[in-house]
Amino acid sequence: MRRFSPRSVRTRLALGYAAAVAAALLLYAGVVYAYFERSLSRQLDDRVEDLFEATVDGLVATPDGVRWVGDPVEPEPDPAEPAWVEVALANGATVLRWPATVDPDAGPWRTLARHVRLGGREYTVRAARSERGVRGESRTLLLGMLLGLAPMAGLAYLLGRLLARRALAPVGAMTDRARAISAERLSERLPVGNPEDELGRLASVLNASIAGLERSFETLRRFTADASHELRTPLTAMRSVGEVGLREPRDAAAYRDVVGSMLEEADRLTLLVDGLLTLSRADAGRTPIERRPTDLPALCRDVLSHLGVLAEEKEQSLVLEGTLDGPAMVDPTALRRVMTNLVDNAIRHAPSGSRITVSIGADAGDLRLAVRDEGPGIAPEHRDRVFERFYRADAARSGGGSGLGLAIARSAVEAHGGRIELASEVGAGSTFTVVLPRG
Repeated sequence: MRRFSPRSVRTRLALGYAAAVAAALLLYAGVVYAYFERSLSRQLDDRVEDLFEATVDGLVATPDGVRWVGDPVEPEPDPAEPAWVEVALANGATVLRWPATVDPDAGPWRTLARHVRLGGREYTVRAARSERGVRGESRTLLLGMLLGLAPMAGLAYLLGRLLARRALAPVGAMTDRARAISAERLSERLPVGNPEDELGRLASVLNASIAGLERSFETLRRFTADASHELRTPLTAMRSVGEVGLREPRDAAAYRDVVGSMLEEADRLTLLVDGLLTLSRADAGRTPIERRPTDLPALCRDVLSHLGVLAEEKEQSLVLEGTLDGPAMVDPTALRRVMTNLVDNAIRHAPSGSRITVSIGADAGDLRLAVRDEGPGIAPEHRDRVFERFYRADAARSGGGSGLGLAIARSAVEAHGGRIELASEVGAGSTFTVVLPRG
């Protein structure tokens, strides 16, 4: 069987509020009823006790037994609470009884019986009063409370709907505004009524998520445009070289030059595509890191040796400083690519005849590999964006790179659980520091 569940949150809140109020009223009514019934019961016990004492006080011993003194115990009995008393011998034989007859439907009875000794003989005195009046008052109170529960629950439901409407009004406003937000209108934000309450904090979190989506869409659009431009450049160059080569007959040597130029552009295109695939795998979390003991100084010397030819063309000097005690647990292939990209980036941007320093060290349990150049530096407005794909700024990136080197380096370092720090001053060079956990 399908359980009933209203679709509207407002209705569910109102029903929940009404149920809570009804439960509280039932609990209160139960406490009041129990207290009232106990109070009536005590009063009835007191009246039975009074009746018993009056009966005993009205008895006097005679040679033949006992008799009443004066008028009967209750000359004017209460019809709402009939009563009777009797005096019996030890063997159970009744000696006195008042009144002579009792309505059998007047019960149930609250009875008190005790042994009394009169004239040297022992008697059993019983006094009783009807509980019908007490029970009637209890039923009347209970019925009145139950009859009042339904309208109180209904009032609580209406009040609950009013409170729910006011409490959920910000949700309606957020819903209306959210319908207007699309990929083309990500600049819209949800209204934040009270930033200190739960709904206000929810709206703030959603606004932060929308802002992140807006940045992601902007990055995606810029990435698509930049990737298209970067891919089109070598393709256009290859097409142009091919068209020039086919424009008129040439000898074998000329055709070899044409094919060589096209292969250079194809290599450039291959490197660009490989870089994009590397970043795509990193975004998807499919960049496995195979840690093994690695001699970092030897790795850095190998990188500097490999890039020495590029530095010699600009008459730059490559210097390695520092050492480590023992091997480091890193992925040598990934870290080699990181250091290659950072040193290549420094060679491209540093002026001719300058010095590029690679330093190795450790502090506070972290490994540090720094690449410092004497280039023009990076302006503050570009420092937070130099690791973005294809991001270019004259002061931050120039030269013939693909624009993916720093982005690839950062993704590989983050896959190690580390980070890249940048310190730069315009006109005084830049320092890229790779910080890796020693473990």
